[in-house]
Amino acid sequence: MSELSALNGAAFQGTVTVEDAGLQGMITLRGDLASAKLAKAVKAATGLAIPAQRKIGFGDDRALAWMSPDELLILTPYEDAPAIAAKLAQALQGEHALVQNMSDARAMFRLAGAPGVLREVLAKLAPVDLSAEAFGPGDFRRTRLAQVAGAFWFDDSTTARVICFRSVADYAYKLLCVSAEEGGEVGFYG
Repeated sequence: MSELSALNGAAFQGTVTVEDAGLQGMITLRGDLASAKLAKAVKAATGLAIPAQRKIGFGDDRALAWMSPDELLILTPYEDAPAIAAKLAQALQGEHALVQNMSDARAMFRLAGAPGVLREVLAKLAPVDLSAEAFGPGDFRRTRLAQVAGAFWFDDSTTARVICFRSVADYAYKLLCVSAEEGGEVGFYG
């Protein structure tokens, strides 16, 4: 397991703050999301129920995101990811499922700022309706950030999280920073 996050604590202050969120446990779980056995295993390992399509559920120090019709993303403290992945793999033996600790393959960023500006920074990069009526806390989007795959959600109205593959973390970070530069505001979201 890694000792350093993808960008080792990089931070930028523009219209919003963009920062490397540090090491984050991330487990990919693929399988039949309608399976009672899978739902029970996920609940036992995370304390969370399988979220609805394009949603994310939060617990004390964990989150569970819907990635696709057969994929979930489990967010957990970095040091807990190997044990949770092993627990899930054990519980899902005999079930058509895949459990993989992806913690060192992905990077996470935290964005913080005024609600309208925060939405605008993300909207410049992703083809997602980011109006407050269409996207709020609890919503999750797996999408493109300019030319790379990524996903994001709002923790609350002033904080968002963005994930991408670690191999493109520097590019994604720079995209977010350019989008958050002072003077580039459009003012669409208020």
